[in-house]
Amino acid sequence: MDLPLEMPITPMLAKATPAVPAADSVDGGFLYEPKWDGFRCIVLRDGDDVELASRGSKPLTRYFPELVDAVRAQLPDRCALDGEVVVRTGEQGAARLDFEALGQRIHPADSRVRKLSVETPAEVIFFDALVVDGRSLLDEPFERRRHALEHALRSVGAPFHLTRVTDDAAVAQDWFNRFEGAGLDGVVAKAKRSTYQPGKRTMMKIKHTRTADAVLLGYRIHKSGNGVGSLLLGMYDDDGNLRNVGGIVSFTAKRRVELIDELAPLVERDDEGDAVHGATDRSRFSSNKDVSFVRLRPERVVEVKFDQLEGYRFRHGVTFLRWRPDREPESCQLSQVDRAAAYDLDDVLTTGE
Repeated sequence: MDLPLEMPITPMLAKATPAVPAADSVDGGFLYEPKWDGFRCIVLRDGDDVELASRGSKPLTRYFPELVDAVRAQLPDRCALDGEVVVRTGEQGAARLDFEALGQRIHPADSRVRKLSVETPAEVIFFDALVVDGRSLLDEPFERRRHALEHALRSVGAPFHLTRVTDDAAVAQDWFNRFEGAGLDGVVAKAKRSTYQPGKRTMMKIKHTRTADAVLLGYRIHKSGNGVGSLLLGMYDDDGNLRNVGGIVSFTAKRRVELIDELAPLVERDDEGDAVHGATDRSRFSSNKDVSFVRLRPERVVEVKFDQLEGYRFRHGVTFLRWRPDREPESCQLSQVDRAAAYDLDDVLTTGE
C-alpha cells in the first residue's frame, strides 16, 4: 500500500476530562463531536488494496468483509479516513449501538465471519481524514481536515456516515445528555487548529460515569500467577437470580497479593477443603484464555464506577471505589441502576442538532 503515511499508523487518542470544555478555553476554539462506542478504525485504501487498521496490533480487515467491499465501491481511490466501526440493533425508530453484537464479529472461523457480515452488518462513522486523494493531511489543522472529510464523503451512503460536529459547547452538552440513550458514551472536543498526531492524546473526551453497588462473586488469578487479576461482580434481577455483570481488573501488584489474603475467608470450599472453582462463558476475546475463577460466598458488597449497563452487563470494565460493609448483598438490584432514556440512533446520525 503506497500512501503518504508511516505504517503501521496509530490513531490519535483522547484524554479524559470531567466536563465539556468551554469553546474559548483553547486558542482558536474547539469543535465537538458525539463519542461513538465501537472499534476505532483507520480505513486505508490504495486502489483495490484495502486495510481496516485497528488501534491494536491486529487489523480488523478479515472480520468485516462487507466494509471492505463498500470501501472499494464508495471511498476515494487513495485515502486514509479515521472512524469507528459500529453495529446497530433495534427496529427502525428505536435503534441503538450494540457493542456486544459488534464484539461477536471478531471470530476465528471465516464461515462465521461471512454469516455475521449478513446478519449483523457493520457501519463506519467517520470523524477525521489523514489522507484524501493521495495527499497527506496530518499537518493540516483539524478544521481543514474536517472540510476535506466532508468533501471525500459527499456522495457516499450506507454503511458509511459522517459524524455531526458543532462549535457550540451548549449543543455538545445537549448531545452528551441525549445521545447516551442510543448507545453513545459521551462527546469529544478537538481543537480547531490541532494537527493530527498519531498515538498522542491531544483530543479531550467527556464520558458518562455512574456508581453502583455490586456483590462480589469470585476472583481470577492474575496472568502472572501472583495475586488477584480480576474481581467478578453480580447483581440480582427481578426474579432473585444473581447475575454476573462484569468485573474489576485494575489493581497494583501489591494490592493483587493483599486481596488473596483479604478474600480468603469468603472462598467457597469443597468437602476436602479445596477452593471451589467456576467458569464464565467464553467470549470472542477469551477463546484461548483461562475463564475459570475462584468462587466466593456472595456476602461482600463493593461500590464501583462505570459508564453504562447494557442488559445485565457492564459495557466496559469498572473501577473499584470502596467496600460497602453497610449494604446487604440482596440490595444490589439491577433495577436500581440508573439508565439513560432511549434515543434513536438514526436521529444521532442526522446532520441537524
